[in-house]
Amino acid sequence: MPVTTLDPTTALVLIDLQKGIAGLPTAPHPAAEVIARGARLAAAFRARELPVVLVNVTGGAPGRTETAPHGATPPADWAELVPELDRQPADITVTKQQWGAFHGTGLDLELRRRGVTQIVLAGIATSIGVESTARAAHEHGYHVTLATDAVTDLDEAAHRHSLEKIFPRLGETGTTEAILALLG
Repeated sequence: MPVTTLDPTTALVLIDLQKGIAGLPTAPHPAAEVIARGARLAAAFRARELPVVLVNVTGGAPGRTETAPHGATPPADWAELVPELDRQPADITVTKQQWGAFHGTGLDLELRRRGVTQIVLAGIATSIGVESTARAAHEHGYHVTLATDAVTDLDEAAHRHSLEKIFPRLGETGTTEAILALLG
């Protein structure tokens, strides 16, 4: 369902727009375009005094997987948020250790304290951190909106699957421009 409305207390949640991930090859959108769109959304949400959540990841879940984790030690600034987001003192920051921004963090509490009923999601990677966060938000009872041109992935087929098959079951989707138009 295309995005139809934004609740009066909607938060923007930007997933893993950090130096280490922004440097990876992404598709279908280059990371720089996703970051620029995320920054536009953040500025618009801040201008309307709506919550902006900046999420980064510093670890990974400990379970066994068939795909081996990256063994190299990341650079010291790997988890730093990209400067284009123009982090502000009122922004909520969440550091996660898993794919999703809800599990093991205080994100739900931070949103509920502010009366948030809807989240707009953007970030990298569509099929990993963004999708996990969207699923958890839906399970927590939030209205979920995904900015379709402000997400990208390391795998274009996985990105497409999330957009076409998963997100329509979790909420609404729309472009950055459509979301900005609803903000007014």
